[in-house]
Amino acid sequence: MAVLSSHFLDGTNGTHAAAVGVTLIHVDMDEVRQTIFSDFSDDGGRFTHDVDAIEGGKYEMLIASGAYFKGQVLPSDSVQILEEIVIRFTMPDPEARYHIPVIMSPNSYSCWWSS
Repeated sequence: MAVLSSHFLDGTNGTHAAAVGVTLIHVDMDEVRQTIFSDFSDDGGRFTHDVDAIEGGKYEMLIASGAYFKGQVLPSDSVQILEEIVIRFTMPDPEARYHIPVIMSPNSYSCWWSS
């Protein structure tokens, strides 16, 4: 079984982004999407889930960044345009660990794979 984890960081103030909604979706060969899980990051901005990964399958991790930032105190002149972050990836080894940290702000994000 694969392990998917992430650490969400708030790029506006450098803190851990707690209670951020995250959904993992499997996308099959016909582009049919199936939700694998929905959860929230913990107080430290992290989540970890075991995933029965399908070799060669595609996945989308949807991060509810818009809802998170609507609950934060931002400068009064800031405009938020991103509602969610979608990270598309594969899990070529169905037994591996896939850690995908994300630094997010109201209008941008950065992510990487850290095994």
